[in-house]
Amino acid sequence: MTIRIGANPIGWSNDDMPELGGETPLEVCLAEAKEAGFEGMELGNKFPREPETLRKALAPFGLACVSGWYSAELLKRDADAEMTALRPHLDLLKAMGSNVLVFAETSNAIHGDRLKPLSQRPVMKDGDWAEFGRRITQVAERTLQEGVRVVYHHHMGTIVESEADIDAFMRVTGEAVHLLLDTGHATWGGADPAALARRYRSRISHVHTKDVRKSVMERSRAEGWSFLDSVIEGVYTVPGDGMVDFVSVFQELPGYNGWVVIEAEQDPKKAHPLTYAKMGYANLTRFLKEAGLR
Repeated sequence: MTIRIGANPIGWSNDDMPELGGETPLEVCLAEAKEAGFEGMELGNKFPREPETLRKALAPFGLACVSGWYSAELLKRDADAEMTALRPHLDLLKAMGSNVLVFAETSNAIHGDRLKPLSQRPVMKDGDWAEFGRRITQVAERTLQEGVRVVYHHHMGTIVESEADIDAFMRVTGEAVHLLLDTGHATWGGADPAALARRYRSRISHVHTKDVRKSVMERSRAEGWSFLDSVIEGVYTVPGDGMVDFVSVFQELPGYNGWVVIEAEQDPKKAHPLTYAKMGYANLTRFLKEAGLR
């Protein structure tokens, strides 16, 4: 049994809102991630995209390249066109020894638009799921042949947000497609992450651990906030600082082998990145131990 704990740089510098942490150098992020105890980092907008340069950036801190987000447009294009668009990212992950690819459909997503409340997020028509599933399965089969597993990131403001969306997605996709279980997005989207873990444990190959501040989530729903405004107000935080029962989630993943990543976006001016990274790492390691996974 091997579980490695990684971090996403979004706690230091936000990809959807570059002004959040925009002044923080990549080297500070990497040094603080190492100081907090993390073994690897997912990619963000400040990371080099050429393998040798990326290796040189990570090497002084002894950090592995975990994976990196990819924004897909399979509602607009077929698998061949998607593979062409995906190729540079896939080749980078392969060169870095990453075995999972964080994948999300974003062609009609609203999570990056501060002017749109989450209530306006796109909803897939029942008749469109099958073709979407067919296309993503084709892509996933091709990347898997090259040694990299597609792990689908359900996400607020996208077509795969709610529990019903996740269930529909898993029904229409083939075995090559696995799920990235995100505790924060699941909880905010109305699902029980422990139940998702139990239901799909054989197809979960990546885990993002973020916690949810219940009071902020409820205000966001009641007042019709956008995703980004909710983030700024602190809807997400690191494990152990919110409402998610992480031990129950991990107990549903016996024998899990892979990365567990803290990906908890906050405004770094309100939530000091190193302080929260250390808090999250300490809590996460304790939760994994309590669940019998370490």
